[in-house]
Amino acid sequence: MHGPDPSNKHPMQGFPQVCYIKNTVSNPHILIGDYTYYDDPDDAENFERNVLYHFPFIGDKLIIGRFCALARGVKFIMNGANHNMAGISTYPFQIFGNGWEKTPMDLDALPYKGDTIIGNDVWIGYEALIMPGVKIGNGAIISSRSVVVSDVPAYSIVGGNPAKSIRQRFSNDIIETLEEIAWWDWPVEKISRYIHVIVSGDVAALKTSALAAE
Repeated sequence: MHGPDPSNKHPMQGFPQVCYIKNTVSNPHILIGDYTYYDDPDDAENFERNVLYHFPFIGDKLIIGRFCALARGVKFIMNGANHNMAGISTYPFQIFGNGWEKTPMDLDALPYKGDTIIGNDVWIGYEALIMPGVKIGNGAIISSRSVVVSDVPAYSIVGGNPAKSIRQRFSNDIIETLEEIAWWDWPVEKISRYIHVIVSGDVAALKTSALAAE
């Protein structure tokens, strides 16, 4: 079994609202892993509209790993949304012209949180909002309409505004094992062969599968 074609925009026949994101983005600062999808009946192919304030001169990246599931309305706020807070006013006078553009804009003074990085096998729920520079670990789950303002550990479930930890999906020892196995990096033929193990709760069996010949 070779699995679905990752170069196919719409992998589910008859379901145009499900779209592999990697095949739809043109922005070189948005990097998407294979098989990560966006589910939206309103123009799923235009995922980039959900990446907000992503200005080239800032240089930050949105990086999303493999096998992630993104629900309708997920939004990513990027560093371009930040205003300079070093002065008295935060108003961006310079962008409106008519003489105001002559006021120097100190880009170095703009708050910068770095790249936004989403791991592998992450499920982000309906209308969740991810703030600049957030790092979400492998296997995490973000509840619907959460506002994620800080990093999310691997295999954690978070929710709320601001998003808080609800629980860990597994014990620390199992999480460490799953991170080492990293099934999402296997060749797709091997993933196809052991899907029944990947979707099960049998970590020992997954570890055995990881050691099996490809």
